[in-house]
Amino acid sequence: MADGEEDPAVFTSTCLPSDPRLLATVTNAYLGTRVYRNILHVSGVYNGAVGDTHRADIPSPVNVKMTVPDGDVPVETFTLNTRTGTFSHKLQSPSYTATHSIYAHHSLVHLMAFSITIRRSAGTSQPITVQLQTPFVPESQDLDLQQGPDFQGAHYIYGQTLVPEVEGGPQPTVHMLWTPVPQAVTLHEEEQERRWEFLTAVAESEEEAKRSYSEGLTRLAAGSLHSSHTHAWAALWSGCCVELEGPLPLRQALYGCLYYLLSAIPPQDTPGFLFHGISPGGLSNGTRGEDYWGHIFWDQDTWIFPNILLFYPKAARAILEYRIRTLEGALLNAQEQGYEGAKFPWESAATGREVCPEDIYGAQEIHITGDVLMAFEQYYYTTQDQKLFRTDGGWELVNAVAQYWCSRMVWSEEEQCYHIRGVMPPDEHHHQVDNSAYTNAVARRSLNFAASIARDFLIPVPEEWVECAKKVKVPFDAVRKYHPEYDGYNPGEPVKQADVILLGFPLMHPMHPEVRRNDLVMYEPVTELSGPAMTWSMFSVGWLELKETQRAQCQLNKCFSNITEPFKIWVENSDGSGAVNFLTGMGGFLQAVLFGYTGFRITKTNLRFDPAFPSEVNKLEVTGVSYLGSKLKFTITKEEMRIGATKCPLYPPLEAVLEESGQCFPLHEGQSISFPTAAGCIRRAPSKGL
Repeated sequence: MADGEEDPAVFTSTCLPSDPRLLATVTNAYLGTRVYRNILHVSGVYNGAVGDTHRADIPSPVNVKMTVPDGDVPVETFTLNTRTGTFSHKLQSPSYTATHSIYAHHSLVHLMAFSITIRRSAGTSQPITVQLQTPFVPESQDLDLQQGPDFQGAHYIYGQTLVPEVEGGPQPTVHMLWTPVPQAVTLHEEEQERRWEFLTAVAESEEEAKRSYSEGLTRLAAGSLHSSHTHAWAALWSGCCVELEGPLPLRQALYGCLYYLLSAIPPQDTPGFLFHGISPGGLSNGTRGEDYWGHIFWDQDTWIFPNILLFYPKAARAILEYRIRTLEGALLNAQEQGYEGAKFPWESAATGREVCPEDIYGAQEIHITGDVLMAFEQYYYTTQDQKLFRTDGGWELVNAVAQYWCSRMVWSEEEQCYHIRGVMPPDEHHHQVDNSAYTNAVARRSLNFAASIARDFLIPVPEEWVECAKKVKVPFDAVRKYHPEYDGYNPGEPVKQADVILLGFPLMHPMHPEVRRNDLVMYEPVTELSGPAMTWSMFSVGWLELKETQRAQCQLNKCFSNITEPFKIWVENSDGSGAVNFLTGMGGFLQAVLFGYTGFRITKTNLRFDPAFPSEVNKLEVTGVSYLGSKLKFTITKEEMRIGATKCPLYPPLEAVLEESGQCFPLHEGQSISFPTAAGCIRRAPSKGL
């Protein structure tokens, strides 16, 4: 970064947004809150039955704000540093600087912490007092909180959620310890600088809460608590970075998206950590009546997952493990509707049972079952992790999804193909339609993957899987050469969001470029301009496939209407409505760069690339791409591609193969290759005989 150039990873403002929903968030995979909010949330802790289940509100001891006595008017700044995962508030006057910093510790995930630092300016000697405002009350509408004895100077409360999701379902207990917060702190006249540190530890057991609090105290005493947090973030960024030479707002958007998504994933090398999925608003949101109540949708599997998989396969695996743990609920969902196999819920919480408050979505928006399996397929082809499928429950899930799709199809004698009737496609303006193009195409992909992995494991493939995949109808208009959204769709009908265009990406449904273009042209003008934020990212990917780069960027630019200032929080809809801190929109935006600009496509045999980016982008660097256990760095300009292998444990190694010439470039650890920018793929090099 050149001297004087604004750091695209640091967001600073002299005032806070007027809408408190747009405040910055500090979260890790277990704990989350918006700054200056009186509640925090714990991953997997829900309260309420079925359609009323929501993230349990837990009172937040970290909701503290600095103020100064009347008459003192310091300069205020508020900063979210995405490189360090830290939010800070600074008061600066001629006589002192006071800084309040808050963070959710990224490696010690049961801890949140904040500090107050006062430093006097040279030539001053009077005492300096900063008031600390905190509305904290140790009460919750979702837990029967009780007070326990103090522990190592911390106050202690604990309590169980009031209502299980389903009868006999889990009712987690939450234990919380926190450092008491005084009404004010004072830097005395003989002191130049002083820091006050405050800890909050939250866990589902008393033992873990106390262990975490003690560990926090130990690191505070050693002066290493915040530094260990920032080191964890530095390690995360070093293995996952997207840098480009281009407009500052685009670079800031990328850092913001990555920060909020990386905040939500399990820390590296934490075996045994139970991950409870990623909801559209993340852990900072999801109380009752807000941001889909913290439920898990296809947003996780289709929109967020591919970005995480590309960099952190272990974290991606944790997302899949959440789906495996909730398979029993999915089996019951299918059974209740009269079908075989597993039907994943439109809205999922702790059990995998359907918890959507409105029946129509759970009954009809069934494409989520295929979306879940597509994530498993992408993971398998990227990692070749057979253990997940052979011994850790993955095969049982694949098998159950295939059974569901077969039982959901009905044979049409008239058309001599299988139909899937009475569904709601991704475009939720329509319901009770037959043969949604997206739903049927994702069902076909599910069945093809189920058959493929069965063959890999030498498991007999049911003929029904092959037959249903081959003969399920995906509507196509041979005259107009485009895909109608469903049977009976009339061109020009308004569409809520990206739907048919998802056939091209992420489904990679085979079609001629002319058809791909026709789909884009057909649906672009009829898709709601103020619809969900991920929509225009997918139009962008489509135009990039066709090398119409400026048209692609025009679509991607529409996403900026959903990014709010100053902390780059996304809103679901450009009019400000819908979910806030909308990770789904961020996921789509990242895919437009990570899979659009690069042309990355995950296939059974390779990782394809075919770069294309608009005129305002001169160079793209993607660091930390994971493929078959290797770590790669791609540096792409319009003229040249360079691929470096920072970790390449395979033998035979990976190789890059150019599509047109067939030229091969072996990838060895610590070395890089370069060639004129062109389409090609990364694959395992063929074994050489003796």
